[in-house]
Amino acid sequence: MSNHALLAVFLGFLATAPRVHATDPTERLSKWAEIQPSSGIDFVHTDGGNGNYFIVESMTVGLATFDYDDDGLVDLYLLNGSPLPGTPVPYAPPTNRLYKNLGGNRFADVTAEAGVGDTGYSLGVVAADYDNDGDTDLYVSNFGANRFFLNNGDGTFTDGTAWTGTDAGDRFGAGVVFADFDGDGNLDLFAGNYVKFRCEQNIVRIIKGYRFHPGPADYPADTDLLLINDGEGHFRDATEESGIGAIAAATMGAIATDVDNDADLDLVVAVDSDANLLWINDGGVFHEEGLLSGLAFDGSGRANGNMGIDAGDVDGDGWIDLITTTFQDEMPVLYRNLGNGLFEDATKLSRLDSWLHPHVSWGCVLSDFDLDGDLDLFIACGHFMDNIQHIDDRTSVKVANLLMENRGGRFHTVIPDEDGNGLAEIRSSRGVACEDLDGDGDPDLVINNHNDELSLLRNDQTTAHAWLRIRLVGTMSNRGGVGARVAVEHAQHRQWAEVYAGRGYQSHYGGEGLTFGLGRAPQSPLQIDVRWPNGTSESWRIDGANREVVLIEGRGIHGR
Repeated sequence: MSNHALLAVFLGFLATAPRVHATDPTERLSKWAEIQPSSGIDFVHTDGGNGNYFIVESMTVGLATFDYDDDGLVDLYLLNGSPLPGTPVPYAPPTNRLYKNLGGNRFADVTAEAGVGDTGYSLGVVAADYDNDGDTDLYVSNFGANRFFLNNGDGTFTDGTAWTGTDAGDRFGAGVVFADFDGDGNLDLFAGNYVKFRCEQNIVRIIKGYRFHPGPADYPADTDLLLINDGEGHFRDATEESGIGAIAAATMGAIATDVDNDADLDLVVAVDSDANLLWINDGGVFHEEGLLSGLAFDGSGRANGNMGIDAGDVDGDGWIDLITTTFQDEMPVLYRNLGNGLFEDATKLSRLDSWLHPHVSWGCVLSDFDLDGDLDLFIACGHFMDNIQHIDDRTSVKVANLLMENRGGRFHTVIPDEDGNGLAEIRSSRGVACEDLDGDGDPDLVINNHNDELSLLRNDQTTAHAWLRIRLVGTMSNRGGVGARVAVEHAQHRQWAEVYAGRGYQSHYGGEGLTFGLGRAPQSPLQIDVRWPNGTSESWRIDGANREVVLIEGRGIHGR
């Protein structure tokens, strides 16, 4: 065998093998237990395929974590596909599933009684209290008409799609976002779309004698939608007047964040195989500045196959940075916010693991998993082409996911233990959500895997680091505080975070409170500063850690 052939075999092994190395134990960050088998969750995702390789099969699938019944425990909403043309419809068609958190890492399927078992082909999802009535509503982005589920406040939902005017047409949905773009205290809705595709337009692609899915260049890109909340429960289409309709793009993930610190929410859209979009908000009218800002392409000027997107202050300078996941032969890109509306590609400087390069990456999470006061990074990986090894043996349908620890703005890969650690799983992962599911203070992970069972990873970090969780309740701003910016300071260390509704790979998480890692338990009061979505600011000083505080706009602190 030639040296080139040996290298190809070796790289192919690395793609599918767990990342096991001799390493310093400090690089393990946490132990991660796979608890899905004992959780009561029996969900299995399907892409509805049958060998016809429809492009929609390759764009699944998101999930949402939110407290649907307001009992203080985070519940799970898992998106599913549906049978595509040529696939027999089973007696019990696949649906999206809602699992109620019972505590103790146990969950119960409440889909039927809650009324959220959408049988459509679901791709993206977002959750927020859109009508400011104290409970969390749910919006699902489909291949087909979207669905809006109104929370009745009694553990059930009503299909309010027609009432709200949000079905978005018969389109190929993608990432969706709630945010108050016009500053009136009501959450508006961004509904992303991918390409213009119908199953009867399916393209047959043969490479080296094997069938593969078509790509975004094979179909016209579609335009996204911006729907403005009128405060009476309805939405009006403001796509054209806002400027959002001016550009058609193969949208995937999206996030609303204040990139320029001017107290209104901008919109960043991850685009597949074309320039990312940065919509700068100017009073509800948007101007696209992706190229001017440095977000459109990576540092080499390349348009990547961007998938998911997350935001956070990675380097602790008070400016919100961005991470995008990408297609194979591309690195995920960390865009460092330089201020003044500019970003730089800091992927190499921050030492994102080059092991990611041959693989497709999807869901991404910036979170402080070890509670030491900075944001770590989790990236979900896996291909959608079951024949990929015939044209690229460096990767595979099922590969490992990756967790990287932040050490002063540079990332170090966390090596799984060899004792059943959940990070060592080999799946084809897509959407990821990050929440404290068991109430012990540290963030856990939920991963929706393509044509597979769910992964539910419990974070068993053993650092004894302290933490603080902050929940916001708006009174003049939207009730969930979506779009607020929060700073926590102790021992001359200051952290910033924002409240998002819609993020990652067509998913939603983090709306049930912002978790700040504090490292060693603070010996002095914590300074908390909040800039509410309406631009007003409030400050508090609190004592203690390892607890949750509820900050009510204009009224003060309520502790738990």
